[in-house]
Amino acid sequence: MLELDRLHAAYDASPALAGVSLTIGAGEVVTLLGRNGMGKTTTVRAIMGLLPGLRGRITAGRVSLDGESIAGWPAHRIAQAGLGLVPEGRQVFPTLSVEENLVATAARRGGRARWTLDRVYALFPRLAARRRQRGATLSGGEQQMLAIGRALMTNPRLLILDEATEGLAPVIRAEIWAVLKMLKREGQAALLIDKNLAQVMRLADRHVVIEKGRTVWSGDSTALSAAQSVRETYLHI
Repeated sequence: MLELDRLHAAYDASPALAGVSLTIGAGEVVTLLGRNGMGKTTTVRAIMGLLPGLRGRITAGRVSLDGESIAGWPAHRIAQAGLGLVPEGRQVFPTLSVEENLVATAARRGGRARWTLDRVYALFPRLAARRRQRGATLSGGEQQMLAIGRALMTNPRLLILDEATEGLAPVIRAEIWAVLKMLKREGQAALLIDKNLAQVMRLADRHVVIEKGRTVWSGDSTALSAAQSVRETYLHI
């Protein structure tokens, strides 16, 4: 479905990515792992067409969806093609209500919608109880639920989650991990960035490790569990 082939990117004259490669097939959950500042969020921005707003650009390599290059596409076209983003920092619309946030980006795929307001509210009952509240008045955990629900309302073929459990209370983190496991069971393809190595190793099919903007290792959870040197060199702070 999605392929990054030796992707390079830069902000102004400063290199940011120096050769990121990964693939995600239909129904797969793949993680992008690495320490802070190694290029994970920049990779997400490159995929989603969000580099230009930060004076950034793809300088080499390829980003393709179903074999077609999407590098250079505007962000709205990439979203319309079926990539849904849960961004780092949540970024809900603060002055819109919960329900307005959810319907603002709603879309159908193939004339039908797997995800509707009712289904998102069933997934996150807290949002149903707060449907008339403005996004800015929600707790951090509720805002994260809203960001996930908003991305699901686009009915994405591929869901990208950038630090979806970062900084949340343990009970909220557990709820979000349960949702991610349910989505995987339903066949939702996902690219996941998260620091909780134990959780992602239980959830994901494959892992891609990057260091200084380039892919240095990839493999499944069994291989990563056995690769102590990879974990110590590239993942431990």
